[in-house]
Amino acid sequence: MRYLKPPFILFLSVVLFLSCNQPQTNGAKDSKNAGIAMKWELLSNFTEPAPSYTARIQLINKNENTLTDKNWALFFSIAPSTTLPPDTPQPATLEHLNGDWYRLSPNAGFTLPAGDSIDIVYKATEGRIKETDQPLGIYMVFYDPEGKEERVAKIDDYTLIPFTRKEQLLRSADDKEAPASPEKTYAENKELSLLDSSELLPLIPTPQHLTRGNGHFALNGNSIYFTSPLKNEADFLSSRLKEITGKTFPVNEGDKAANSISLSINPAVFKEKKAEAYQLIINKEGVSITGFDEDGVFYGIQSLLGLVPTTVYLDKNTGAAVPFVVIDDAPRFGFRSLHVDVSRNFQEKETVLRILDVMAQYKLNHLLLYTSEDEGWRVEIPGLPELTEVGAQRGHVTSITEPALHPAYGSGPFPYDKGYHGSGYYTRNDFIEILKYAKSRHITVIPELNFPGHARAAIKSMEARYQRLMKEGKEAEANEYRLVDPADKSVYLSAQLYKDNVVNVARESTYRFYEKVVDEFTRMYEEAGLKLEIFHAGGDEVAESAWTQSPEALELLSKHPEIKDPKNLQSYFFKELLKRMEKRGLEVHGWEEVALNKDAGGKYQPNPEFVNKKVVPYIWNNLFDYPDLGYRLANAGYNVVLCNVSNFYFDLAYNNDPKEPGAYWGGLIDTKNAWAFAPYNMFNTTLKDAMGNELHWDVPSVKWQSLKPEARKNIIGLEAQLWAETIKGRSMIEYYMLPKLLGFAESAWSPARSWETQANRTQRINSMNTGWNQFANTIAQKEFPRLAQLNGGYAYRIPPAGVMIENGLAKANVALPGIQIYYTTDGSEPTTQSSLYTEPVAANGVLKFK
Repeated sequence: MRYLKPPFILFLSVVLFLSCNQPQTNGAKDSKNAGIAMKWELLSNFTEPAPSYTARIQLINKNENTLTDKNWALFFSIAPSTTLPPDTPQPATLEHLNGDWYRLSPNAGFTLPAGDSIDIVYKATEGRIKETDQPLGIYMVFYDPEGKEERVAKIDDYTLIPFTRKEQLLRSADDKEAPASPEKTYAENKELSLLDSSELLPLIPTPQHLTRGNGHFALNGNSIYFTSPLKNEADFLSSRLKEITGKTFPVNEGDKAANSISLSINPAVFKEKKAEAYQLIINKEGVSITGFDEDGVFYGIQSLLGLVPTTVYLDKNTGAAVPFVVIDDAPRFGFRSLHVDVSRNFQEKETVLRILDVMAQYKLNHLLLYTSEDEGWRVEIPGLPELTEVGAQRGHVTSITEPALHPAYGSGPFPYDKGYHGSGYYTRNDFIEILKYAKSRHITVIPELNFPGHARAAIKSMEARYQRLMKEGKEAEANEYRLVDPADKSVYLSAQLYKDNVVNVARESTYRFYEKVVDEFTRMYEEAGLKLEIFHAGGDEVAESAWTQSPEALELLSKHPEIKDPKNLQSYFFKELLKRMEKRGLEVHGWEEVALNKDAGGKYQPNPEFVNKKVVPYIWNNLFDYPDLGYRLANAGYNVVLCNVSNFYFDLAYNNDPKEPGAYWGGLIDTKNAWAFAPYNMFNTTLKDAMGNELHWDVPSVKWQSLKPEARKNIIGLEAQLWAETIKGRSMIEYYMLPKLLGFAESAWSPARSWETQANRTQRINSMNTGWNQFANTIAQKEFPRLAQLNGGYAYRIPPAGVMIENGLAKANVALPGIQIYYTTDGSEPTTQSSLYTEPVAANGVLKFK
């Protein structure tokens, strides 16, 4: 709830984030609460040295026993940043342990008797503006007089002090994004207007060519005829039409009959060779879908389903008649991908299947499944049971040197604890089922094994394996897949503040492990009736000082003086890995670093060594120091996938309201950002930096490269990202994904929009706004009803109303015109039975809008 201007109140609707967890496993656990209450308050983001924040932790002792300076410590996860010395002495000290895991320990002389409370103030780098930034997974460890752990117990009595002041709502004094407010939202929506249904887009994503006819064809249990090999597509269409209309649509192999739906493949229909192209004709004789290939037929089916009137999705008893049209369509990009992180917080198999369905509905064709990270390994690998026995669960450890995963992202102290998302994995059969399901929806699943950094789960799993086999006297077997140099004394800190997440690239066992995993994935694909053709190697964010004190790495450098420096061992690793993947016939994808080298000044430059070597870098960085990196790599000859953070990072928050979940390190990203992307002129649609400053690019220039005309072919596609640091469960991942995914689909599939190449900034923005108004109306009026029907409904985000009081009247609007706004005048919660907002309301009483 946010206060507008007393006594008027604007209600911000919040999605309930439900959890889906694996059954709890056996394990030591304290059944009692810690008996300690905790409050956390963000004091200010205007802390020196900027950017930094100050926060206060209050502990209230509800136990009968006194807390002393020796018998307790408090642990939690919080967005990783470096702790700073406090301005004044404190009774306890917050210490960074690893990643986002922190410990609050009492200082000498600490005492907290029963019934008393105590405040601890701490400072850390970076501002914090979201409730998702608060401490999570909070628990206490109690120690006996000898300092041994005696009891571990969660803190359930926890209070977050709301963010209300400017110094809490802005990331720093330099933050140019004004705090969220009903007035700000109203102003942002002011240029939008409600369109008539006849003015909406016919489909999302928009097809290349559509000609309307006069009339409609009734979908009333018509027979579906298909030619080989389109049985899967025919069955899919029959099933979806039954779900939508309630009627049965028989499937028959053979030529089309009158008043029917026909599916066929005929490349000759198309003027040029274009994979995934289709032609959809609807007239009085029936429906004809002709594809260049099977993919094209499937996308023609999706367009047919998209033409079914919204009224039918809302009520099956409404007649399903689709308009006469001729559609000739093909995708702008052949690679249209969604990246889903299931490692940092786990998602159930059923959630992944739901994601595949919505991807198929909007014509995406690749899923990059992020199955390994520092915080979790998520796929069963035969022969390496520790990967899931150790690497798939998180819980309290006494030291980060243990062969186990500590808590992260609020997962708490107990593995598989109900309501938490740190533990879980896909069995081999689960993963094969995902592959088959994706195949039936014309989606290619790309697995990722991120090395050499982001590898802590694999490292700890293989250390557990090493210790087990050494106890059995099997030294050679123990070292077979070991990933670290045990004598490595390197000190480093990764981007996410890990101290131990980089594998040793000088060990042959590291490559043997990678090959083992890839080969097991290959077998799973074969059992699913598929061939593994693409493998994503990760390769990003390797900590600067890794390997500098590793005897094995230093020995390798002495044998290969051409490497010159430990920082270049990442390129060495990728080169060696590539040789092994080439033998398996794999195309290797990776984050941008796999195609880069550092020059003498420490700046990234395209590495020509892997051009034309079946290496595809994914480029997220279009801000900060390398905004033209994607174009530089494409100009250098690489096939690239653009994943621009300012457009396609769906885990970044929709806005800066504290209650709106999500990250914001790369800015604030809404559906319009995903929709408004010019892939060949991305400077034209990168209008603000991460802190909200307007950007005016001088392109091309000595500093920034534009995309060369001949390099356009090297932009093979786009990918949207769903990183999971702040995502807890199915409803939350769907909330982050929808409706942003619709904007992304438009950018990835549909033909170029006229404004993408408009040179004049003002004219370009005006043209974009006109197009966005139509797209936003279409989401609300057509696509939300479809999403509410598919699979029983998705937890898509409904934007909050904007409200402005002017001349004694309260005016309301919404970012997606067509969504109805309800209000009350007595402060009660609005429902669909409340007054429907249709015109400005007298600003009397306590108004609440929803």
